[in-house]
Amino acid sequence: MKNNFWKNKIVFVTGHEGFLGSNIAKALLNCGAKVVGLDKVKNRPISVLNNLRNGISCIKGNIVDLELVKNVIDKYKPEFIFHLAAEAIVGEALKNPTEAFRANIQGTWNVLEGCRGKKFIEAIVVASSDKAYGRHDRLPYKEDCALKGDHPYDASKSCADLLSYTYFHTYGLPACVTRCGNIYGPGDFNFSRIVPDTIRSAIKNKPLFIRSDGKFVRDYIYVEDVVGGYIVLAEKIKKLKLYGEAFNFSNNKPISVLELVEKIYKSAGKKPNYKILNKAKSEIRCQYLSSKKARKILGWEPKHGIEEGLKKTIEWYRAIF
Repeated sequence: MKNNFWKNKIVFVTGHEGFLGSNIAKALLNCGAKVVGLDKVKNRPISVLNNLRNGISCIKGNIVDLELVKNVIDKYKPEFIFHLAAEAIVGEALKNPTEAFRANIQGTWNVLEGCRGKKFIEAIVVASSDKAYGRHDRLPYKEDCALKGDHPYDASKSCADLLSYTYFHTYGLPACVTRCGNIYGPGDFNFSRIVPDTIRSAIKNKPLFIRSDGKFVRDYIYVEDVVGGYIVLAEKIKKLKLYGEAFNFSNNKPISVLELVEKIYKSAGKKPNYKILNKAKSEIRCQYLSSKKARKILGWEPKHGIEEGLKKTIEWYRAIF
């Protein structure tokens, strides 16, 4: 990201106002790219994009609108596409599966269909999730594990993965897929997630309610490290002929929810104050990834350990609360 690769490149980011999307858009702007963004939200009041939006061609709209997606691609002719727009909350997908399927499955085929036959597109990076793997007895997940989502969110990501591969295999689209663990860091306002919820509770001296039994095991990876993975993948997809591939991005250090919560309270300088509800449903107890492929092929590796990442995250939230 310190070279001139992205200078004046036209990059289309779907979901650019979201957590990961805003961080990727910010990184691309800082590298000199010309960013085009599509999102249901326009000008989110508090964002990592504050004071940067003048550099973005912002379009308000829904990814499920195929004609809109086609029109944006035809008008701006992006060389690179980061498809991040999605229903990203597991609980919301469980409550309203059809809306999640529209956003995550139909939204993905709309982007891929809008790209079909467009020779100016060099790379399409589609955001998937570790949830796409579903339940496996053998961990960590590797990229060749079967995709078998059991629940609505998981299944939507499994389907999006398969669609991306189909459009590569059948139509030659330069698409690849990323699968990440639980991303945390500045810009995440989905307080149903454990990291921002715990930080908010600690800063405001309010009790935290943990919906699981606290023993669920996950990967947690700092958002800047994920952004670096996306960027380097897009840079190398053509040179290394990575079309149709999938890459896991992970710290390779899974921990339990309770271990994470204790670390957050310690980093915030507060005494733990939480209650375990043990009401989590339709969630897999243990999920974590191997990022060996990304490290070997892309030369990527995370730069933040959990303590450093949490410290930077807490500092950002303290500034806005």
